[in-house]
Amino acid sequence: MANKISYAAGIDLGGSSVKYALVSDNGECLFQEKISSCAHVSAEAVIEQLTVAAEAVKAYARRHGYTLAGIGIGTPGIVNAGGRTVLGGAENIKGWEQIPLADIMESATGLPVCVGNDANLMGLGETMYGAGKGLSDVLFLTVGTGIGGAVVAGGKLFTGYDGRGMELGHVPLIADGERCACGATGCLEHYASAAALVRRFMQRCKETGTVYPGAETNGEFIVRLYRRGEQPAADCMKEHFEYLGRGIAGFINIFSPQLVVIGGGLSESGDFYIEGIAETARRYAIADCAVNTRFKAASLGNRAGSVGAASLVFAQNHISLT
Repeated sequence: MANKISYAAGIDLGGSSVKYALVSDNGECLFQEKISSCAHVSAEAVIEQLTVAAEAVKAYARRHGYTLAGIGIGTPGIVNAGGRTVLGGAENIKGWEQIPLADIMESATGLPVCVGNDANLMGLGETMYGAGKGLSDVLFLTVGTGIGGAVVAGGKLFTGYDGRGMELGHVPLIADGERCACGATGCLEHYASAAALVRRFMQRCKETGTVYPGAETNGEFIVRLYRRGEQPAADCMKEHFEYLGRGIAGFINIFSPQLVVIGGGLSESGDFYIEGIAETARRYAIADCAVNTRFKAASLGNRAGSVGAASLVFAQNHISLT
């Protein structure tokens, strides 16, 4: 007899939008949309948008005869270990502190709700349904404006005591470095994010008097120049690999994962990107710690947040990662 398929709503809250989907427990998105998050307005406005998203998924499920097992919500910031309350740490959402989000959303929707940090849930989704499927020990990093990450250890999402850990982007990398947005100095995120790559590229162009008229300076543009062999781009990409690879080497020495999964727009640039990071990380990691570690680009793409949020529902309902 075939196993019955379960379904959940996966909601991915970001600084600009709320992405939401109906997801099956085989990782398939049956319906996906997005709306504004209203993150600049207030916590109350954000909750209204989350409720709109949840009701849209409920309505789709009802029309098509699917029964929802629950709602998973991925949010920036720190979420307590019980997956109920947003404690803080989401600078891009106004008033997003001490929010009993699961309780509020359960009252609004009538469904079980679980909440987790967005990067943690992306990592969980990649482990259950993406690049890390079938593995028990996975390190996930998403490289964008900042750096977020997750660790699945022994088949379980590791978040630290009371869910307050795993701020992988804020591991101190440079002892006397520049100040990070978090208030500390020398953080991995400040030196190795996509935003840092763009910032350093613009500085390098200014120093060398290099001008690219009419170009929008972003990660995609820098990659194009890198492929053409343009020196400022080549220098900055090499520096990016150095910083990011060093940080990952430290994580490998601690967790010795089977797989390092890299997400974010830059990870879609091509094999050279993952290979550049892997080469640097292996150079700095302890060889015996890295002996079983492979590197891959994330595979869920723009579904990662929603699938990851829904995967929290499935994981809590005892669907095995392996």
